[in-house]
Amino acid sequence: MPADSARASLMQAVARAPVLATVAVLAVLPLIFPFYSLATNIIIFGLFAAGYNLTFGYTGKLSFGHAAFFGSGSYGCGILIAQYGLAWPLALVFGIVLAGVFALAMGLLASRTRGIYFAMVTLALAQCVYYLFFHASSLTGGDNGLRGVNVESIPLGFTTLNLLDPLVKYYFTLVFVAAALAVLARLLQSPFGAVLEALRENEHRARACGIDVERVRVLSLVISGMICGLAGALNAINLSTVSIDSLSYHTSGQVMMITLLGGMGTFFGPFVGSGVFLGIEHIVTSFTERWQLIVGLVFIVLVLFFPKGIWGTVLGWIRK
Repeated sequence: MPADSARASLMQAVARAPVLATVAVLAVLPLIFPFYSLATNIIIFGLFAAGYNLTFGYTGKLSFGHAAFFGSGSYGCGILIAQYGLAWPLALVFGIVLAGVFALAMGLLASRTRGIYFAMVTLALAQCVYYLFFHASSLTGGDNGLRGVNVESIPLGFTTLNLLDPLVKYYFTLVFVAAALAVLARLLQSPFGAVLEALRENEHRARACGIDVERVRVLSLVISGMICGLAGALNAINLSTVSIDSLSYHTSGQVMMITLLGGMGTFFGPFVGSGVFLGIEHIVTSFTERWQLIVGLVFIVLVLFFPKGIWGTVLGWIRK
């Protein structure tokens, strides 16, 4: 049938160019959401969830410690800008590298654990990172957070980007999100991506095939941490502040919920989950302070009726 043929052609096009399709949708996001700042938060936390999805959705390892990567990326970028007055590109790179270092340390310590033990070890190590930044108050501001992460404009020679304009800031952020997604897509389409899925499906068989399971896990966690660190650094520039809550276990739980809502193991799902989660939060907080209760109830309903996540379920319907 013509409709089935068109649908199949659309699915093939999206599968061949997932980054282009994702960025095309995100490019029109400010036209859908009423506030540009909300749209910026959605793509930042969508990138955070995409990094988490590499560990949770593609490698099959439940982590409760990814707030350590997001928060260290935020603080690494923010400290260089606010405390030392360095240029934002250098600060952005430092935030990514710092998150990668913490991910490497966490991976080396937790790579040999399994199941819930891996989740608990990552949670414990993330809390260590939390208190490390919390007590370094001369650099981080402690409980008050870090202020003064100001990037007001970016000269490009022929023009100047005014980051005080929310729409300009959105597309500035989208450029880095698109670059990170391009790297992630290339990784998932490579033999390394196939190895990650092999570990998720049957770790013992993968080991029998000669795969160094522990090394692959550490490497995947480092890549995941660096993507999350980029999201954290972009969040610091977006908000001009860094809160200590960015390192809290609540942030780890939030990104896990976003990933589950969108659909674990899907490329576009993290952004769908981010849009749903932050959109509900934005709407409900205007009516009540107990927005977590409403979000929790919505999450339960969506998990019951969309067990593969919203985007994962939609993909299943399209394939059928």
